[in-house]
Amino acid sequence: MPPVSQQFFSQSGLNLIAFPISPSCLLQAGTVSILMLLMAQKATAEALISLGEASEELLRGDRLPVLNFPNDHKLDKD
Repeated sequence: MPPVSQQFFSQSGLNLIAFPISPSCLLQAGTVSILMLLMAQKATAEALISLGEASEELLRGDRLPVLNFPNDHKLDKD
């Protein structure tokens, strides 16, 4: 009779129609997916920060043209 831990792990896992999937494979797939999500989150955050800085630079007031507004005194006389 095999030890209890080996018997438990041999019976556990995901049994699909064609073949069984061991728990170690499920753990590896879950770990890889979580790590990829963390990397994607970091890259997205950096991209959004750089986009925000670029939009600030674009909308900064020193590069906008000076608009000539008519004086209020001239409009009141007409």
